[in-house]
Amino acid sequence: MRHLEGAYALIFKSLHYPNELIACKRGSPLLLGVKELNEEFNSGPTFHDSKFLSNNDHPKELFLSSDAHAIVEHTKKVLVIEDGEVVHLKDGNVSILKFDNDKGRHGGSLSRPASVQRALSVLEMEVEQINKGNYEHYMQKEIHEQPESLKTTMSGRLIRGGSCKAKTVLLGGLKDHFKTIRRSRRIVFIGCGTSYNAALAARPILEELSGVPVTMEIASDLLDRQGPIYREDTAVFVSQSGETADTLHALEYALENGALCVGITNTVGSAIARHTHCGVHINAGAEIGVASTKAYTSQIVVMAMLALAIGGDAISSQTRREAIIDGLFDLPNKVREVLKLDQEMKDLAKLLIAEQSLLVFGRGYNYATALEGALKVKEVALMHSEGMLAGEMKHGPLALVDENLTIIVIATRDSCFSKQQSVIQQLHARKGRLIVMCSKGDAVSACPGGFGRVIEVPQVEDCLQPVINIVPLQLLAYHLTVLRGYNVDQPRNLAKSVTTQ
Repeated sequence: MRHLEGAYALIFKSLHYPNELIACKRGSPLLLGVKELNEEFNSGPTFHDSKFLSNNDHPKELFLSSDAHAIVEHTKKVLVIEDGEVVHLKDGNVSILKFDNDKGRHGGSLSRPASVQRALSVLEMEVEQINKGNYEHYMQKEIHEQPESLKTTMSGRLIRGGSCKAKTVLLGGLKDHFKTIRRSRRIVFIGCGTSYNAALAARPILEELSGVPVTMEIASDLLDRQGPIYREDTAVFVSQSGETADTLHALEYALENGALCVGITNTVGSAIARHTHCGVHINAGAEIGVASTKAYTSQIVVMAMLALAIGGDAISSQTRREAIIDGLFDLPNKVREVLKLDQEMKDLAKLLIAEQSLLVFGRGYNYATALEGALKVKEVALMHSEGMLAGEMKHGPLALVDENLTIIVIATRDSCFSKQQSVIQQLHARKGRLIVMCSKGDAVSACPGGFGRVIEVPQVEDCLQPVINIVPLQLLAYHLTVLRGYNVDQPRNLAKSVTTQ
């Protein structure tokens, strides 16, 4: 360990030490699962007793894994190994030793490190969550689970009615920090891939309701530039797994610079959840498919609730806030409605199966939808696709447009609708093959000549529209992948939790 650099999670077995195992980690996740063999699955008086791990009177089975999903079918009792800890398993006993990297470097004596006492924690996860059920693939299951996952994300956090008839948002993990966030110089969203896109979708509503400038940073780029982060900043780290290496390094950097660090993750006990000052768990449930679907929509909803909570005391925006809260309550039903487009998206995928390239244009709230929709097609269907800001169309991308190029334009009803109508007309004039996503009943005004193909989606409050609009694109990416014969749940070269740089 003294010689190793970078991130790792390692387990060692040696012929010279039979019946012993050593495990250690830095940067990468590592869990120890403990199953008692003579007691009921989840009981036992010794549970919170840290000496239980080194107690031989209780026969037990031990599991080491980088992910809780692999352990949950065997046991729910886990111990999260911290950086610099060494786990020693011998004759059914567990010792946890704290490794000191500086000891012995400068000619000091190499004495045995001190043992650490640790208590186990319980996984709040069911085995059913990691089964496919009646679905063919995890990605398909997770797309169709979105009405339920959104409901769980909002459960207990949205309050409507009650004695004062107020419509409010409760985010318990942040309540002590709202004053600091409201006073901050700026809010910086930091993430990678899909998590970055979710933050981008929530950025306009956060700016509108909080009045605080909001900037976006891709985690790796922030580190490469050593971009300025100040003590007066609030840095929000968005990650599905909570173990994303780039985001974790950016978190260390922000902590060193004294910013208030807020975590938004889907994994309780993950590194980002442990190391940020405060945060919100999105509670979307286990996501097994590598391409994130339900975590993306839940992240947008959490960040919309964050915007509502930060701007919670401004009278001027009260009507707007209440309309958004009503929209959030109704969102699962609207997602259920949009999932009925499944067959339509499958038919569309059949038409696009041999395409070489796909452009997705969006603007305003739906710029993020364009990026995320294109990313989904890229990562699972292995087809070149690009999400573009429609306002930038004339500054280069228009040169690509001809009768062979398929273009999806997101033109649902919001403040950018008339601008998107203009974009559609210009693309049509250059003979682009258009697929237009519009609000129900808007087909004629979005495509006046009846050209192109129209996808009609239910209309919701503008800041929540990205949650609705991404669903057809998720379904399209899924069906394209299946029809093209690729592995939906494990795309080529990709991993669920990006723990390397």
